[in-house]
Amino acid sequence: MYNKGLYHDWVPKPIQLLLIVLLLTVVMPLGGVYTGNISYVASGTGAMTEYFMWANYATTIGMGACMPVVLRMKMRFKVRDKMILLLVLLGFLSYVNATSQQPMIFIFTSLVIGFLKMMVTIELFLPLMAMIGHRGMFYGAFYTFVLVMNQVAAYYAADVSIRYNWQHFYLIVSILCFILALIHWIFMHDKYFALKVPLHYIDWLSILLFVSTFIFGAYVFSFGKQQDWWNSKNIMNASIASFVSFALLAIRQMTLKRPYLSFAIFKRNNVQHGLFMLFWLGMFLGTTSIQNTFAVGVLGYDQLTNARLSVLMIPGIILAGIIAIFWFKKEIPLKMYIFSGFSAMMGYAIIMYFSMVLEFNYENWYLPMFLKGYGTCSLFISVWFYTLDKLEMDEMLAAIGLVLVWRTFLAVGFFSTLYSWFQYRFQIIAVGDLAVYIDGMTVNPQNIAANMKSIQLNAVIASGKKIFGYIILTGFGVLVYILTHHFGKERFRYLKFIRVLSGKSVIARRRLRERKRLLEDIKDAAGPAI
Repeated sequence: MYNKGLYHDWVPKPIQLLLIVLLLTVVMPLGGVYTGNISYVASGTGAMTEYFMWANYATTIGMGACMPVVLRMKMRFKVRDKMILLLVLLGFLSYVNATSQQPMIFIFTSLVIGFLKMMVTIELFLPLMAMIGHRGMFYGAFYTFVLVMNQVAAYYAADVSIRYNWQHFYLIVSILCFILALIHWIFMHDKYFALKVPLHYIDWLSILLFVSTFIFGAYVFSFGKQQDWWNSKNIMNASIASFVSFALLAIRQMTLKRPYLSFAIFKRNNVQHGLFMLFWLGMFLGTTSIQNTFAVGVLGYDQLTNARLSVLMIPGIILAGIIAIFWFKKEIPLKMYIFSGFSAMMGYAIIMYFSMVLEFNYENWYLPMFLKGYGTCSLFISVWFYTLDKLEMDEMLAAIGLVLVWRTFLAVGFFSTLYSWFQYRFQIIAVGDLAVYIDGMTVNPQNIAANMKSIQLNAVIASGKKIFGYIILTGFGVLVYILTHHFGKERFRYLKFIRVLSGKSVIARRRLRERKRLLEDIKDAAGPAI
């Protein structure tokens, strides 16, 4: 009646692994919009780019909204029925995007795609984690694969949009989802994962409040610059709506017997410090907006060349994943691995600070993008592992949605928006500084256009350098914090000495030895039975 695997017993193990990899390849990069072709979608639909930035955030919000209920959804339905329906719906939503001209439809489909995608992902987590065995090694392999596929998908989204049309990429994704649904209808078993559980315990109002909280926040991040922040009534109303929705969500969790979210884990030391480190990771990831402005606006790259820069991150991502697997296999403390990730991000910021000039060659991108790839992957793996370490499954699922939204949306969105605002302000200051070189001798009717363009480009470079300078200064503080943080190691050894004097340490050590011996006996007895 129950089967914890995904496929029929007659399907060979290598074929099962191949099918899982195919699912990951298609589903993990899938979204309502793709960073590689946002500009083509905006120009094709005639809508502002901010709408599609909003849709990009909505995918992450949908994933976070699904996380607290994903295990209950997994246990409610048969594996094959659920997987086929999800793949068909994902294919249908991609087709809707391919044929739509309304930006609000992209936002709605992106939200639903994120919600459905997380249900598919949890089906792949468990068998892969069972194969690999160690959670840290699983993160090392999984995040490496996912980040590589995201860069590849962004590149091919731009490539297909240039060669054919932005709609063609959505049609290709839709067809792939339908093909995978057909394949899994053949190979996947039709049994339940475990004891069937009801769905009426899910609090759908809490999910709605969760979504509204962050959707309104995403609107503020996306349209803040375009609508002049607090001078806009829409931005003020969206901010108030986001705050009220979160307050209602928090109050509702206190009154429910089975709350949708749990805030209990946020009292834990490792969760608090993990969220703090994820926040500063967002500071470095948010530099993508500055990088795009420099590459497209100053160097004049087309969208495909700009998307190719993301592909240059892949060697660094793969190296970080390989190191993570061996690091967790040897059970080495995480401190220096996390330090290496932030150091790589610092290296990227320092190189960009000194290299942002009009004569920047394409080959100069190799080293900074390698460092950025290594830093991104290593910190996604290590900080995520540290944040969720020693949490029970129920605790983790009840709060992981908030942590996911914090890592991928709030931190990155906050800094991207902040950089956008500062870049505009610093450009005005830079133009004022450069104005001292403008007079009748240097600017005349014959060369005014060339001079004005040069001044504008230099102002963009100056503003980008200034932001990178502040990032570097802040980054040194982050590195000092990493070096001084204990990462779970006991900081005050003299307490143990006091316990030895009082005789309590001897008793505690004896109890630990007895418990360890008992656990080993249980394992020895259970091994032959399994």
